[in-house]
Amino acid sequence: MKHMNSEVKEERTSNKKRIDLFLVPIVLIAAFLNLFKIWTDEYANAYYTAAVKSMLQSLHNFFYASFDPGGYVTIDKPPVVFWIQTISAKIFGFHGWSVILPQALAGIGSVLLLYVLVKRTFGVWAGRFAALAMALTPIVPAVSRTNNIDSMLVFTLLVATWMLFRAVRTAKFGWVLAAFAMIGVAFNMKMLQAYMVLPAFYVFYVVATKINWKKKIAFLTTATALMLAVSVSWAVVVDSTSADKRPYMGSSQTNSVLELAFGYNGINRLTGNTSVTGSSHKQSAQTEQQTASSETKQNSNSSADSSQSSNQRKSSSSQKMQAPGGGNQNGMFNTGNPGPFRLFQKGLSDQISWLLPFVIFSIVGLFAGVKFKGSYTTKQKESLFWLAWLLPVAVFFSIAGFFHQYYLIMLAPPIAAFAGAGAVALWSMYKQHNGWKSWLLPGGILTTAALQVYIMSPYVSSIGVAPIAGVGALGVILALVLAVRKQRKNSLTNYLGAAAMVVLLAMPAYWAMTPIIYGGNSMLPSAGPDSSSGMGGPPSTATNSKQSGFNGMQPPGSSSGNSSSNNQMQPPSGSSNGGQMPGGSSNNGQMQPPSGSSNSGEMQMQGGSSNNSQMPNSSSSKSSSSKRKSGGMNAEVNKKLLNYLTKNNTGEKYLFATTDSTSAAPYIIKTGEPVMAMGGFSGSDPILTVSKLKAMIKKGEVKYFYLSGMGKGGQSDVITWIKENSKEIPSSKWQSTSSSAQQGPSGNGTLYEITLK
Repeated sequence: MKHMNSEVKEERTSNKKRIDLFLVPIVLIAAFLNLFKIWTDEYANAYYTAAVKSMLQSLHNFFYASFDPGGYVTIDKPPVVFWIQTISAKIFGFHGWSVILPQALAGIGSVLLLYVLVKRTFGVWAGRFAALAMALTPIVPAVSRTNNIDSMLVFTLLVATWMLFRAVRTAKFGWVLAAFAMIGVAFNMKMLQAYMVLPAFYVFYVVATKINWKKKIAFLTTATALMLAVSVSWAVVVDSTSADKRPYMGSSQTNSVLELAFGYNGINRLTGNTSVTGSSHKQSAQTEQQTASSETKQNSNSSADSSQSSNQRKSSSSQKMQAPGGGNQNGMFNTGNPGPFRLFQKGLSDQISWLLPFVIFSIVGLFAGVKFKGSYTTKQKESLFWLAWLLPVAVFFSIAGFFHQYYLIMLAPPIAAFAGAGAVALWSMYKQHNGWKSWLLPGGILTTAALQVYIMSPYVSSIGVAPIAGVGALGVILALVLAVRKQRKNSLTNYLGAAAMVVLLAMPAYWAMTPIIYGGNSMLPSAGPDSSSGMGGPPSTATNSKQSGFNGMQPPGSSSGNSSSNNQMQPPSGSSNGGQMPGGSSNNGQMQPPSGSSNSGEMQMQGGSSNNSQMPNSSSSKSSSSKRKSGGMNAEVNKKLLNYLTKNNTGEKYLFATTDSTSAAPYIIKTGEPVMAMGGFSGSDPILTVSKLKAMIKKGEVKYFYLSGMGKGGQSDVITWIKENSKEIPSSKWQSTSSSAQQGPSGNGTLYEITLK
């Protein structure tokens, strides 16, 4: 160990004077995985991209993170990340890549930060391997290639970690304040998710600082108070502002940021009780899944790269695939069933768990010989920090009732840190023949290879048998050879150890590339051969590329193909159609759009073929375009509808109103005109009342309403009143006649006009 410590000091001194040449290719790998082809995603997650378009138009919209240019409703998250995205769009122009760029750079920055954090204590090789493991963790680039928040959140928390480590090394209270204030900033990115690292911060500061208990308590209390103040600063300002002077707080039920933070984006994620008022938020959850899944077909039509993915996902259309949470037992959004081994279930394991067995062996090695009483080494203290980050977050994802696969990026830093620190520690124990500890390295290699074979096995039809057999065979052989050669010290043993690390990172590296190879899903990002579907499970059973994911749907006016499927989707609440939530057992796993719509529009699961569902969308699919017009929502507009609305606008503030953000987002992105999503993101927010809508119509703020089968939720009375007091616009005036299908999660829609004196 003395030799290792002196080696670390020598490496630390030498690396202060020059760039680590081994780090350069690691950073280039991270840059490639995070940046390559982001310019092909024209709209990214359209819900958030529309907000950036709106925020560019006024400081009022910018401060409140308004979804629409009219300042009617906000998005469902705090504004900090979207402030950064808006600044990026202001500098580089409004594009899909310009709103993705900050997250991609954050992903690269996280790799560099982890290198710095691990290298200082565990040595340069530990830092290199930790950085590489972070770069190749599949969910990291998958999320970083979108305009979702999580990549920036993790980067911010790693900045806070760097500040905390510096606070301990320098014994300066200012760095403690800065570290906890940074967590407060992270709270204003994704609310309570930022607080998941707090156990690590508290435990590490208590154990690592050499000051008396009174000062520790005083410093932590003050730092926590500052963190809370920073956390709620924006919320207090917003909630203190009169409701008529700001947008409605999207996805809340009481128009409150604090309710959103501690309810919908907080405790409800753990309990799974995403329903706040009746079934409204359950509808929101299903809407989000349907919206994201509908992106698959657009990806498959976008380019040659996507067509390669589609061909690999082909199989018999007669094979039925149930909705997430149904018979496939993968839970809502394919996040598995709660339990101690949830992170090893399909849908989650291939996103984050590739190195978990090796991490477990590393933890055993790093903490071997630690006594509860007595002094701890710096390595042990920092290992405790990463363990206090890893365990609570892993427990949360093991028991949580509602989350998305890409939230698992929160586990990437501690897993990568332990992979790097553990690789060096276990190698040292192996070469020094430290009794039972010398067996940890071959044991970690063997069990990790076995898990990777298990992870890949559902994808044999996509990736073939060779890589699965190769990883398994090489893992077993290298582990056994290392075990046999345990008493020998020569260069061959060193090469065998390096080869084992390469084998363990080979398939995570491939998985990390899948969003580039097959296309990604910008709304529900995940990695894997089916990454464009956003479903994160084994490959779909669609008969062709146009049927992968939820089957393609046509915009209003598109000629509907006559086809049938018995995999229809039914509404999640009581209706004339006897709707079922995902996982319901009736109707053979059938589901329809989540509302009581009486129209005949059908939404198909994988393997279906109906094109009856329609949406105010593009009149042409542009399948030959090099751009991916995805974003989890309809990324094109119906030009005929747009022309009609523009021509007949007589000074109204809103171009038109619709039930939810899915219909509104493409028009906001394309035109920059205010479009009212009456019920917020999913159509379930109780924003409007009949009397309020009457007043808006009388003021000349809105007169056109596009109503589809989506999102009645908390606005049933409003929709009923609209239908009873409006004039239906003949479809021939605004519907397209194109036969090319364009994806969309809504059912057939109708355009209404209301004028009140």
